Amino acid sequence: MNTPDEQPVSPYERIGGAPAVTEAVERFYRRLLADGDLAGFFTDTDLPQLKRHQVALISQVLDGPKSYEGRELAEAHRGMGITAGQYQAVGAHLIAVLEELDVPGDIIDHVGKVLESVAPDVIGADV
Repeated sequence: MNTPDEQPVSPYERIGGAPAVTEAVERFYRRLLADGDLAGFFTDTDLPQLKRHQVALISQVLDGPKSYEGRELAEAHRGMGITAGQYQAVGAHLIAVLEELDVPGDIIDHVGKVLESVAPDVIGADV
Protein backbone atom coordinates (compact mmCIF):
# COMPACT_ATOMS: atom_id res chain seq x y z
CA MET A 1 0.00 0.00 0.00
CA ASN A 2 1.24 3.49 -0.83
CA THR A 3 1.88 6.05 1.87
CA PRO A 4 0.49 9.56 1.26
CA ASP A 5 3.90 10.72 -0.03
CA GLU A 6 4.28 7.90 -2.55
CA GLN A 7 3.04 7.96 -6.10
CA PRO A 8 0.91 4.99 -7.17
CA VAL A 9 2.91 2.31 -8.92
CA SER A 10 2.04 2.02 -12.63
CA PRO A 11 1.40 -1.32 -14.32
CA TYR A 12 4.67 -0.70 -16.18
CA GLU A 13 6.59 -0.49 -12.90
CA ARG A 14 4.66 -3.42 -11.38
CA ILE A 15 5.82 -5.81 -14.10
CA GLY A 16 9.46 -4.68 -13.92
CA GLY A 17 9.70 -1.72 -16.30
CA ALA A 18 11.80 -1.65 -19.46
CA PRO A 19 13.59 -5.00 -18.96
CA ALA A 20 10.30 -6.84 -18.52
CA VAL A 21 8.63 -5.16 -21.51
CA THR A 22 11.68 -5.83 -23.68
CA GLU A 23 11.67 -9.50 -22.68
CA ALA A 24 7.94 -9.74 -23.41
CA VAL A 25 8.44 -8.24 -26.87
CA GLU A 26 11.33 -10.62 -27.65
CA ARG A 27 9.22 -13.63 -26.66
CA PHE A 28 6.20 -12.24 -28.50
CA TYR A 29 8.06 -11.95 -31.81
CA ARG A 30 9.66 -15.39 -31.39
CA ARG A 31 6.14 -16.78 -31.12
CA LEU A 32 4.83 -14.77 -34.08
CA LEU A 33 7.71 -15.79 -36.33
CA ALA A 34 7.21 -19.44 -35.36
CA ASP A 35 3.50 -19.28 -36.24
CA GLY A 36 3.13 -20.37 -39.86
CA ASP A 37 -0.13 -18.45 -40.24
CA LEU A 38 1.43 -15.17 -39.08
CA ALA A 39 5.14 -15.28 -39.95
CA GLY A 40 4.51 -14.09 -43.52
CA PHE A 41 3.39 -10.69 -42.26
CA PHE A 42 6.96 -10.07 -41.11
CA THR A 43 8.77 -10.88 -44.36
CA ASP A 44 10.74 -7.84 -45.50
CA THR A 45 10.10 -6.14 -42.15
CA ASP A 46 12.77 -4.30 -40.20
CA LEU A 47 12.31 -6.44 -37.09
CA PRO A 48 14.65 -4.47 -34.81
CA GLN A 49 12.73 -1.29 -35.59
CA LEU A 50 9.38 -3.05 -35.21
CA LYS A 51 10.44 -4.42 -31.83
CA ARG A 52 11.51 -0.95 -30.68
CA HIS A 53 8.10 0.41 -31.71
CA GLN A 54 6.37 -2.45 -29.91
CA VAL A 55 8.36 -1.87 -26.70
CA ALA A 56 7.41 1.83 -26.81
CA LEU A 57 3.75 1.06 -27.54
CA ILE A 58 3.40 -1.56 -24.78
CA SER A 59 5.23 0.73 -22.34
CA GLN A 60 2.76 3.49 -23.11
CA VAL A 61 -0.25 1.15 -22.75
CA LEU A 62 1.07 0.20 -19.29
CA ASP A 63 1.41 3.83 -18.16
CA GLY A 64 5.16 3.79 -18.63
CA PRO A 65 7.16 6.23 -20.72
CA LYS A 66 5.08 7.84 -23.46
CA SER A 67 7.67 7.40 -26.18
CA TYR A 68 5.73 5.72 -29.01
CA GLU A 69 6.19 7.86 -32.10
CA GLY A 70 5.29 5.34 -34.79
CA ARG A 71 2.53 5.63 -37.32
CA GLU A 72 -1.09 5.37 -36.28
CA LEU A 73 -2.20 1.73 -36.14
CA ALA A 74 -4.60 2.01 -39.09
CA GLU A 75 -1.90 3.57 -41.26
CA ALA A 76 0.74 1.03 -40.22
CA HIS A 77 -1.53 -1.92 -41.04
CA ARG A 78 -3.20 -0.54 -44.19
CA GLY A 79 -3.22 -3.01 -47.06
CA MET A 80 -2.00 -5.94 -45.01
CA GLY A 81 -5.28 -7.85 -45.22
CA ILE A 82 -5.28 -8.87 -41.57
CA THR A 83 -8.34 -10.95 -40.72
CA ALA A 84 -10.15 -10.99 -37.41
CA GLY A 85 -8.84 -14.52 -36.80
CA GLN A 86 -5.25 -13.49 -37.44
CA TYR A 87 -5.63 -10.49 -35.16
CA GLN A 88 -7.05 -12.71 -32.43
CA ALA A 89 -4.13 -15.12 -32.86
CA VAL A 90 -1.62 -12.27 -32.45
CA GLY A 91 -3.46 -11.12 -29.33
CA ALA A 92 -3.47 -14.67 -27.96
CA HIS A 93 0.31 -14.85 -28.43
CA LEU A 94 0.77 -11.59 -26.54
CA ILE A 95 -1.49 -12.71 -23.69
CA ALA A 96 0.32 -16.08 -23.51
CA VAL A 97 3.67 -14.29 -23.21
CA LEU A 98 2.35 -12.08 -20.42
CA GLU A 99 1.06 -15.17 -18.62
CA GLU A 100 4.46 -16.91 -19.07
CA LEU A 101 6.08 -13.90 -17.44
CA ASP A 102 3.65 -14.02 -14.49
CA VAL A 103 2.18 -10.60 -15.24
CA PRO A 104 -0.69 -9.94 -12.79
CA GLY A 105 -4.16 -10.75 -14.09
CA ASP A 106 -5.49 -7.20 -13.83
CA ILE A 107 -2.70 -5.98 -16.12
CA ILE A 108 -3.34 -8.80 -18.60
CA ASP A 109 -7.05 -7.88 -18.56
CA HIS A 110 -6.15 -4.24 -19.28
CA VAL A 111 -3.95 -5.28 -22.24
CA GLY A 112 -6.81 -7.46 -23.53
CA LYS A 113 -9.19 -4.51 -23.39
CA VAL A 114 -6.73 -2.32 -25.27
CA LEU A 115 -6.35 -5.04 -27.92
CA GLU A 116 -10.15 -5.15 -28.32
CA SER A 117 -10.40 -1.37 -28.55
CA VAL A 118 -7.83 -1.04 -31.33
CA ALA A 119 -8.91 -4.11 -33.33
CA PRO A 120 -10.92 -2.06 -35.86
CA ASP A 121 -7.80 0.01 -36.65
CA VAL A 122 -5.81 -3.11 -37.48
CA ILE A 123 -8.46 -5.38 -39.03
CA GLY A 124 -10.26 -2.63 -40.92
CA ALA A 125 -7.09 -1.03 -42.20
CA ASP A 126 -7.64 -2.09 -45.80
CA VAL A 127 -9.94 0.78 -46.69
